[in-house]
Parts: sequence; C-alpha cells; structure tokens
Amino acid sequence: MINKRTPIEKIVSPIQSFIKQEKAGGIVLAISVIIALIFANSSFAEEYHHILEHRFGFRWDGNTYFEYNLHHWVNDGLMAVFFFVVGLELKREIIGGELSNPRKALLPIVAALGGMVVPAVIYLCFNPAGEVHSGWGIPMATDIAFALGVLYLLGKRIPLTLKVFLTALAIVDDLGAVLVIAFFYTSDISLLHLAIGALVLLTMYIGNKMGVRSILFYAILGVGGVWTTFLLSGVHATIAAVLAAFTIPADVKINEQMFSNKIQGLLNRFNDIDPDNSSPTLTNEQLHVLEKIKTSTVEATPPLQRLEHAMHPMVTFIIIPVFALANAGVSLAIDVEQLFSTNVAIGVALGLLIGKVAGVVGFTLLLVKLKVAPFPEGMNVRNLFGLGLLASIGFTMSLFVTSLAFSHEVYKTQAKIGIFAASIIGGILGYYVLSKQAKNRTPN
Repeated sequence: MINKRTPIEKIVSPIQSFIKQEKAGGIVLAISVIIALIFANSSFAEEYHHILEHRFGFRWDGNTYFEYNLHHWVNDGLMAVFFFVVGLELKREIIGGELSNPRKALLPIVAALGGMVVPAVIYLCFNPAGEVHSGWGIPMATDIAFALGVLYLLGKRIPLTLKVFLTALAIVDDLGAVLVIAFFYTSDISLLHLAIGALVLLTMYIGNKMGVRSILFYAILGVGGVWTTFLLSGVHATIAAVLAAFTIPADVKINEQMFSNKIQGLLNRFNDIDPDNSSPTLTNEQLHVLEKIKTSTVEATPPLQRLEHAMHPMVTFIIIPVFALANAGVSLAIDVEQLFSTNVAIGVALGLLIGKVAGVVGFTLLLVKLKVAPFPEGMNVRNLFGLGLLASIGFTMSLFVTSLAFSHEVYKTQAKIGIFAASIIGGILGYYVLSKQAKNRTPN
C-alpha cells in the first residue's frame, strides 16, 4: 500500500531532494557570496558591517568573559565546527578511504602538495617583504564544496575516478591548510592553556581506547575543554577542532555480519507479533523490538561516521553560508589605483589561477612520467588540467586564511578581490575544459 504524502511532506520533500545533491553545497555557497556582495555594495553596507561588529560575551560576577564581535564568533566559533567535520573526514579517509592505500593515495597527495607549494611561491615572488608577505598562505587553499559542486554539475559524464581524485586532493589540501594555520597564523602562545588543552585531548583519547562511545562525552570535553583552552592559548581554535575530531572512535561494537543476523532476527520477531488492529499505535512488544533495532544500528555505526553524517548538512547549509555572508562582503567601489597599491591582489589571483594549475598538473605528471604512480582509470592530461583549474577555486579556506593573515582592511579587500577573480575564472574554465572532454568521450 502506498501512503499518501502529507502537506508538510510535499513542502519538505523538494528541499530534502536538493540537499542530497552533491552540487547543492556549492550552489548555496555561491548564493551566500552573491548576497554578501550585494549587501556590501548597497545602501545597507553600513548596517551590514555594523552588525558584524556587535560584541557578545558571557557575564559572571560582574565580569565579562569571551567578549568578541560577531565576525570573530563566526570565524573562531562556527568555523571550528567546520574544521571538526574536516577532521572527521580526514580520519575516515586515512583509516578506510582513499588515503588508506599508500599507492592510491600517493598521486592526489603529491598533487595537493604541488597545489600548495607553487601558489605560495608565486605569491611570495610578488610580495617578498612587509606585512603583505604574510598572505602567502591565502592561495594555497582549495574550496572543496565549490570545486566538487562544479564537478558534479557535469553529472555522469565525468568518470568517478576524477571525482575521487579531486576529493582526495581537496582533503589533503584541507590538512595542509590546517597545518599552515597551526604553525604560521597563531598569536603569542600561552603554554599553560595549551597544556590544559593537551590534557583534555589526552582524556578524550583514553576514553576512546577504553571504549567510551558517548557523543556527549566527547562534545563536553571537546567544546568545554579543548576548544576553550586553545582559544585562550593563542593557537587558533580551529586546530583544536581537528585534533578533537581525531579522538572520536572509528570502530564498531558489532560487525556487519553480526548486525545483519541480529536485525534479521529482530525483524522476524517483529513480524511474528500480533498487531493491535484496533489502535493506530504500536504495542509495547513492538516498541521493545524497534528499540533493540535502534540500539543495534547505533552499535554497528562508528561514532565518527555518525557524527560526520549528522553534522555535514549543518556545516554545508548553515555554517559555511554564514561564514560567506560574514566574510565575502567586499565593496567593489575600490579604485584601480588602490587595488594595485600593493601586489596582494595579483599575487593571490595568480597564485590560485596559475600556481594551483601548475602545481597540481606539474607534480602529477612528474610522478606519472617517473612511473612512481599511474594515472587513475579515465584520467588524461586534458581532464587533469580541468581538475587543476577547479582546484584554483579558493573561496572558503582562502577567505578564512585572509582573516588571519592581515589586520589591514585594504590588504584584506585586495586579497578577497584576487580570490573572487581567480575562483570565478578557474571555475568557469575548469567546467568548460571538463565538459568539452566529456563530450569527446561520449559516443555518437
């Protein structure tokens, strides 16, 4: 029997279908960037920037603690959640994903390294000294949501191996960005707070090894302990989120075969129960069986994957768009002379657009020519070039590093315009190259 959909299901269903699409995150992020640019270049520009400067904190016994403006809370608070999910993805990939097989992982890892080193070198060639020198980390980053969003617009015309390669490359790139932030974009360090944070991390690790699978346990220690102490230590709080993610258990209490047998037995038991046809509700015995099915499902799912699956939509459709709204609002009324008063914009733009492509393509071809690693099935020089162009899309991570690299608003604006220019050009060219290659592969 087919159940008739309720009115609310008819409303929610299209939204759920959109969210499940791989390209949805990139689309929402693009819309958020456009909205931020509209606000920053409209009559509401002053109100837009004023809202971001509102300060929030916690008052206790007449004193205020953790008092930061809204922009700071977004970048250090919400983005910590984003980096926590990045950490979960990294651990999953290292344990059982594309990065778990050294031979398979070698090519995207080296491609990612090339895509970080070459852009930084290009930027430093244009900005060798002064405060602008610190922006070298900006063009190193790839925006995984945008890059994969563009790739998935091409649908099934693109070989799965290309999608896997770009995903692995972007994840390694994220790890590189985390390390760069940890070692090069931190303020004065408080060793006391850092030591306390390390002890809390150790407690979480021991809890993992002892078999603690409670999400609440890791949430309380992760937020109340690790994130807070790292925030006070001077080491960027997003690093705490990645480290906390690596302490989340990735094992299961029952394996797949045991789970399948257990669920089958419970389903048989559920079917054998005589239902109370006079009532629309379930019997107590039915509820008891369903509760056991739920418990078994939790036992068969690694807490790491449970968290990642639960948090991914929130990060993709709330946190990253809010970050874009708070950071992408750049006034385009800047005059050309001011835009090029330093080489920040040109260094960022060329670092992303030229450096990413040269690094990703060059390092990959080097390994293939040396016969260290072969091309994945379906990959050739042309679609590798297209992937390199998509890797030049820097938005989220590049904007985040910009907020850490510069205190001067003019430099921030110049960097953001460089990011926008390179990302838009790289995304369009990458789509064009890959779509043309896909047409050539399509049989007549």
